[in-house]
Amino acid sequence: MAAIGGGAEGVPLMADNVWIIGAAMTKFGRYPEQDVVDLASGAALDAMTDAGATIHDMNVMAVGSQFEMFTLGQRIQKQIGQTGIACYNVSNACATGASAVRTVIMAIKAGEADMGLAIGAEQMGKAGLLGNAGQARDKKNVFEPDGRYGNVMPVEGVIGTGVMPGVFAQAGMAYAAENDGVGFEQFAKIAEKNHKHSSLNPLAQYQKIFSLDEIMGSPMQAYPNTLLMCCPTGDGAAAVVLVSEKKLKTLDPDVRKRAVKISASVMTSDPWVEEGQVQPDVNTLTRLAADQAYEESGVDPGDLDLVELHDCFATAELIHYDNLRLCEPGGAGDFIDSGAPMRDGKTPVNVSGGLISKGHPIGATGAANIYEVATHLRGEAGDRQIPDAKVGLTHVIGLGSACSVHILEKQAV
Repeated sequence: MAAIGGGAEGVPLMADNVWIIGAAMTKFGRYPEQDVVDLASGAALDAMTDAGATIHDMNVMAVGSQFEMFTLGQRIQKQIGQTGIACYNVSNACATGASAVRTVIMAIKAGEADMGLAIGAEQMGKAGLLGNAGQARDKKNVFEPDGRYGNVMPVEGVIGTGVMPGVFAQAGMAYAAENDGVGFEQFAKIAEKNHKHSSLNPLAQYQKIFSLDEIMGSPMQAYPNTLLMCCPTGDGAAAVVLVSEKKLKTLDPDVRKRAVKISASVMTSDPWVEEGQVQPDVNTLTRLAADQAYEESGVDPGDLDLVELHDCFATAELIHYDNLRLCEPGGAGDFIDSGAPMRDGKTPVNVSGGLISKGHPIGATGAANIYEVATHLRGEAGDRQIPDAKVGLTHVIGLGSACSVHILEKQAV
């Protein structure tokens, strides 16, 4: 039987460890004077410079973008160098950037490459609310089963919703209904934390601190998510250079000294669950990915020095405290109330500002989370640095669904 995200039972999927030797990202925001190729190319060149490498050292390249899928990687190559290497274009909803990183990891572990470049990029501008319109139909007053799911009428807003603030609002309220100590204020505290964290991150889209009252009093989008509890759309890119351990041992000592080990790389999709037939289930595949990542890496949740998780909405961050095993089962409300996920808390979460304030250019996010954790493990995060950080976790989830978890460690090689 095949393990989720792994090889056949009893057979390691791959032997050699993979390390990050270069990482870069643009400031997230809006770039009307540039296109996604410009943004991605800039991040890629910066990541290779950070690694002390060039495009001629790369054996494989993967590019993730949700909205610019048509041979984007090849268009980027025309800006950064065309060397004939394999180039993969990846789309996987909000897990797109992490999927590009994992594509390069798999190529290296399969022995097809010893160094590769992964890029996540997006240009969204002011895209507005995203989501599925709920399979609405054009036919009126015809109540006969129609379409893939046999709808007899539009279901949007009648049986759940496919609009993102509503999807994650319902997920948060379902958690609140089942567990004590979770209410409007706990969700708002998450946004308060992330906006505060972003004030120390020069690459964040927004760097403004808001009070709890301001957050709770901002325009309601889908209860309990107010406007300041929702991530913005925007533009940006991030890139990482990955290398096999065998190759790393041949590189300059200064490169080896800054290298960050990828101790786990996991991707999951939705298993069938009954409740997932009405509303997207963002919990089960995250728990599966987290559990496998902890097993693969030998890392315990208590070992984590920082976490960058998918806080597209404040409600999402709270439920993922539990899904990622950062708190006791049912204890996410107590976790935020205790201050544990603050940058000076027990398990700092989203010290970048998270998606809520750093921004969420969809294709870039997964790679940007990896950039953030790697930067802390290198001790290069400036004013937002988590002291003595050695182990970190990144998590993204794209509805549909795709979940990616990576565990990074600072180790000698």
